Amino acid sequence: MALEPYPTDPGRLSHGAEINAAMLWHRDNGELGAVWEMTPGVLDDVDGDESFVILSGKARIDFPDGRVLDLGPSDAAVLSKGDPCRWTTLETVRKVVVFRLA
Repeated sequence: MALEPYPTDPGRLSHGAEINAAMLWHRDNGELGAVWEMTPGVLDDVDGDESFVILSGKARIDFPDGRVLDLGPSDAAVLSKGDPCRWTTLETVRKVVVFRLA
């Protein structure tokens, strides 16, 4: 599956990090499915509701309230819109994600 550059606000992504994705589906209700990959770096993330499973790599997600998720292969998580977080990718992460924009 070929991944393509994923448009990300440069102010949210650390210098040198890259995000690529391959769309699996996009529904009229704003839901989409994708394979998403990020190289080592930091991403401030506040887009929307998402559920995902990590396929490969390692990352840490920090929340303003002090919660921390350490993620690796086969880990799954749910993030809610309005719950800002910071991704720190330690080893290039590839995940399958279901995301809702609306």
